Amino acid sequence: MSGGFVCGVCGQTHAGLQTDQAYGLPDDVWAIPQEERASRAKFDSNLCQYGDRLFIRSLLLVPFTETDGHFGWGVWVEVDPIAFGRYLDLFDADGSSEPQYAGRIANASSVYREVLGAKVLIQFGTSKDRPSVHLTVDDSSRLATEQRQGIDSARYHEILEVLAAHR
Repeated sequence: MSGGFVCGVCGQTHAGLQTDQAYGLPDDVWAIPQEERASRAKFDSNLCQYGDRLFIRSLLLVPFTETDGHFGWGVWVEVDPIAFGRYLDLFDADGSSEPQYAGRIANASSVYREVLGAKVLIQFGTSKDRPSVHLTVDDSSRLATEQRQGIDSARYHEILEVLAAHR
């Protein structure tokens, strides 16, 4: 693994160990046959609309406990029309003073089986940053615990092994 990793989004090889996992689209949109996807859903790298369902690409961070930094999960969050509209209004502005909006994670994970559909709070950021995602305080899942407490190097390497096995 130390020779680099192939990014699941851009397809390029990056040096070092993987410190993030991004999902290209919400799972339900990704499941649409490729030749039909563009005609059935509207999407770019930040936003997605599939029928009356609305999604924002966001970043869920899990801090490292033994070193600086974090492991980032680039997930899609399904939100209501009010949150989606407000995000559009603030897309090129600083939305970090906005209240958090409720949503649900729209991607399954080979590492965290319980994550699909998990309730989250999404916080808008600056125009240069993806919104951040925080699992709710009543969530006792492994991902929620790790987001609050962090992960050590052994757990980090477990995550890398699971991700490598599912490529």
